[in-house]
Amino acid sequence: MVTLLNGVPRQPKRFVFVLMDQFTMLSFAGAVDALRIANRIGGGKLYDIKYAGEGGEVVASSANCRIALDLDLDELEREDTVILCGGVDVQKATSKRLINWLRREARRGVAMGALCTAGYALAKAGLLDDRRATIHWENQDSFSEEFEEVRLTKSVFVIDGNRMTTAGGTASIDLMLTLIATDHGEELASQVADQMIYTSIRTDQDTQRLSIPTRIGVRHPKLSQVIRMMEQNLEEPISPSILAQEVGMSTRQLERLFRRYLNRSPKRYYMELRLQKARNLLMQTDMSVINVALACGFASPSHFSKCYRAHYDTTPYRERGTQGAKAHS
Repeated sequence: MVTLLNGVPRQPKRFVFVLMDQFTMLSFAGAVDALRIANRIGGGKLYDIKYAGEGGEVVASSANCRIALDLDLDELEREDTVILCGGVDVQKATSKRLINWLRREARRGVAMGALCTAGYALAKAGLLDDRRATIHWENQDSFSEEFEEVRLTKSVFVIDGNRMTTAGGTASIDLMLTLIATDHGEELASQVADQMIYTSIRTDQDTQRLSIPTRIGVRHPKLSQVIRMMEQNLEEPISPSILAQEVGMSTRQLERLFRRYLNRSPKRYYMELRLQKARNLLMQTDMSVINVALACGFASPSHFSKCYRAHYDTTPYRERGTQGAKAHS
């Protein structure tokens, strides 16, 4: 179908949503609906939407919603835009066939985007090397360890040339609204946002996680500053005395500050941050337990194991074994 745009014939732009096994419905549905609404209020079929995936038949989301596919991993038109949709167990869903297909289509010049965790598949195919990208905050630690060539950001979405990545959730709506504005103007994008009751359109300058004061429920500038330094220095932890010095207080004052607002010592809070990162790496990567320990600031594997067991009531080795059993069940 040819759409008349300001009286000028124009072919609809085709988006091919490639659904990986266990993809996240929210990211997928938000992106598709933004394009659907643009078609409805834009005066014609601006976008053609197709669903593709391995096998070309049916794929299930992580919520067990099943989507009938229009295409297998077939050869596309150069003008198409691929939107890869990921979700749970993205490593398992990233098959050799999918990687080869992504590389082939990329060589032909097809633009590619990735929603939620699907940025992993693009990176695995080498299609994000030396580019800016983002991924869901829960996967950032493991992603940055595995793909050092990618310039990972904490933005809600990133557009770098003909590569697009989002952080998941409603970030796919922000990406689509940006693309609609580029294709057809800000007014249409705003009308689509209004239809979606989407009152605040984010840009690639917005970060995906809540601010530290919002996350911890405390608005104290020095406390936030210390926590930010902790989060940025997990591999090489900073001593409480230096942290205190950096914000202009004594170590004793810092201790009191943490006890008052977070009911734990700075040392304990820092340890919990490091162990949380360690758990993410154990569950999302194939890194050895020793390398996970080093990446989280533990010089000794035995000390790491002891701290991990005290916090999670299991050892890092058993945690890794449990994940392996789940992957093969």
